[in-house]
Amino acid sequence: MTVTRQDFEDAIAAYWGAKQMQGEQSMIRDAVGAGTAGTVRGGKHFDAIAALLAKFFLDAGYPPESIRVTKSQGLALPGYYRPQKQWDVVVVHEGVLIAAFELKGLGGPSYGNNYNNRVEEALGSAVDLRRAALAGLFPKEKPRLGYFFIMQDGGGSRSPVKIAKGGLPVDAMWHGTSYQDRFGTFCQRLVDEQLYDAVCYVASSLENPSPIEPVDSLDWRHFAAAINARLTYLKSLGLPA
Repeated sequence: MTVTRQDFEDAIAAYWGAKQMQGEQSMIRDAVGAGTAGTVRGGKHFDAIAALLAKFFLDAGYPPESIRVTKSQGLALPGYYRPQKQWDVVVVHEGVLIAAFELKGLGGPSYGNNYNNRVEEALGSAVDLRRAALAGLFPKEKPRLGYFFIMQDGGGSRSPVKIAKGGLPVDAMWHGTSYQDRFGTFCQRLVDEQLYDAVCYVASSLENPSPIEPVDSLDWRHFAAAINARLTYLKSLGLPA
């Protein structure tokens, strides 16, 4: 099951309900097995994205039981500032955290209501896990983290956002930026600061699900390449056995 660009576009379309990925998800269910990850995050908007990411690891030879996409399988990972945190896709094999992914979205019309929440969630999750790794809670290999984000494309996310009056001036770079612009900057900084090893940032909508990739370095091609590079690295170390 080679992961293709078409798989990616189909997964984005399925996120919006524009079309169903019955064939793709059926393949994942058959591969992973009924009663475990066979129910790929049933009923959730990110089912298709979770299935898409699972395909990378199934194709690389990781056994189904190593790929976790439902809470019943155990998506919680140790933290440092809290006992544990639920991630969205977790791959653990022979005691090694192969990869963990956060899958998030932001929709309108009131983009501002959850914009800061999404920023704080992504930062908190990464900082907590990275610090836990320094404390020795993830032995053998340094954890690799991925962030997949879908911004609803529309006038509200493309228009410049007013800067609120505050006690001190905001960095000039934020003036005149839209929510799409701001999240592009945020996601790029997540990678630059090595909080996440790979980020895929997409703008899309129910009316036009074809993905827009606002930042070249955060597009699907780079995201998939980072996952494949991780798989190649671990393969050279004998994983999966």
